[in-house]
Amino acid sequence: MSDSTLTQDALAQDAPATSVKAGSVVAVVGFLAFVEFTSGILQGYYTPLFTNIARFLNVPDADVNWLEGTQLMMSAIVVLMFAKLGDMFGHRRMLLVSTAVTGLAAVTLTFTRTFLAYLAAWTFMGAYVAWLPLEIAVIWFRSRGHNKPAAVTRLAAGVLVAALEIGAIAGALTAGALADAGWSVPKLLWLPAIMVCLCFVVILFGVKETRSPGGHFDTGGAVLIAVALLALTGGLSLLRIMGPGNLWSWVAVGVGVAMIWPFVRYESRQADPLIDVALFKNSALWPVFATAGLFGVSVLGAQTPLSTFARTDPLVGYGLGATAGQTSILVGGYVLALVVGALLFPVVTRFVPPRVALIGASLLVGVGYLLFLPLHDTYSHVLTNMLIAGLGSGALVAALPATAAAAAPSHRTGVATGLTNGVKTIGGAVASCVFGIALLHNVSQPGQTAGSFSGYVTVWVLCGLTALVAAVLLLFVPKTAFSDKNA
Repeated sequence: MSDSTLTQDALAQDAPATSVKAGSVVAVVGFLAFVEFTSGILQGYYTPLFTNIARFLNVPDADVNWLEGTQLMMSAIVVLMFAKLGDMFGHRRMLLVSTAVTGLAAVTLTFTRTFLAYLAAWTFMGAYVAWLPLEIAVIWFRSRGHNKPAAVTRLAAGVLVAALEIGAIAGALTAGALADAGWSVPKLLWLPAIMVCLCFVVILFGVKETRSPGGHFDTGGAVLIAVALLALTGGLSLLRIMGPGNLWSWVAVGVGVAMIWPFVRYESRQADPLIDVALFKNSALWPVFATAGLFGVSVLGAQTPLSTFARTDPLVGYGLGATAGQTSILVGGYVLALVVGALLFPVVTRFVPPRVALIGASLLVGVGYLLFLPLHDTYSHVLTNMLIAGLGSGALVAALPATAAAAAPSHRTGVATGLTNGVKTIGGAVASCVFGIALLHNVSQPGQTAGSFSGYVTVWVLCGLTALVAAVLLLFVPKTAFSDKNA
């Protein structure tokens, strides 16, 4: 049975397609599901290989966090720009451009042999984070003729995220099996590159353009936010290299944070801003954006530490000593939990308000990561914790852009969904830099490639606490927010 048929059956169970626009949702979700399947491969395939890549590039495990950190920060900039450009010139067009950038970077990775070259290509491959918010915008535009557009969008988002996570499972298991079979790192990297190229063809011939009202691109706002984000991550990178006692590192971090104020002032005066700061005053949206940023700490920033912890030799006093194949099973289990969480969210919201479901999902993430503190010594401990966190994470991945689309003005749909991914990516990027510093601190032996145990404890505590804070913030959302009668 094809993805399109499965999607049609799922949508039909939620609500009948009462208009041409609603029917077009069914037609497009199948193609977009392949795009998200490819996105999942990108997110799951490399995780079991991080240790292999570190050894191939001759760098310690902690340095792999900087690959993730630079990609996340580039992604935060790119997703905001692509979201705005999607509202202006068409979401499908921006899907094609972001896929082309991702594909070029993925192919370049297969030829790299130095850390700096790999870092540059890996950074630009982060353009794929624009895919999901652009796809949700496409679906929202096509579902507005339905009598329950928010419900249809939530269900379609769940299907897309399920496809994403299935792709992540397939990618993780495939990577682990091929690595254990003795494939070299350059050879391993060709598979995701080929999938992205196929993805471009699917979008080109399978997805129709949404209406593009045009507008003016806010170049000044783009420059200001780019400088702020680059200063912030640059300062964090200097902290990692020079140590916490370096004054200039803190100055750079301070400049990045301080740049937010002139950016907000500038955007508030623009008729067509890159980021509509008024959205942050919306009582239904600001807790969603805050939750996205806090959620990014765990769903994006913690993936590399979880992988390297599993691969760490227990002879250093901690870690599981897992092979690439065993680590891929851990990742596969976590991602399977994300699939279940994503598909359960639209079902749960039939019985409880979306706000309550979001709070419950955040609590699951918090509990899952805090359980690492007492339970981390065995494979079953780690797997159980990841499954609990994965259920909540899957619901949040699907829910955040869908709820933002339901609460945002129609001419800001792309910007609102993009902001959820953008803020989430910023949270993940900052967390990745902080985690990299923490893992290098208190390393027991000079020259040791494994991260420190205190660093891993820091990762678990921050991931758990940020999820609990998100649950508290969601209490401030109006009780009937994100429902169809409000949309």
